Amino acid sequence: MCLGIPGQITEITNREHQLAMVNIGGVQRQVNIACIIDENHPIDACVNNWVLVHVGFAMNRLDEQEAAETLQLLQELALTE
Repeated sequence: MCLGIPGQITEITNREHQLAMVNIGGVQRQVNIACIIDENHPIDACVNNWVLVHVGFAMNRLDEQEAAETLQLLQELALTE
């Protein structure tokens, strides 16, 4: 099973390599955003978007409510361990 973690894109760090800084639970991490860029979602429109991050890649976009619900579930899961 693969696990993706919601994060919010805070800035584009390298347009040429399609890299962005993402805030994941208060931790800033650079990720590749190539998978979420297309003609309807250009690189400049990615800042403030919520994305699902897996092994350094933003795999897809999330709405803010879906991201919040997922983060809440992950926090509850962490408390049970």
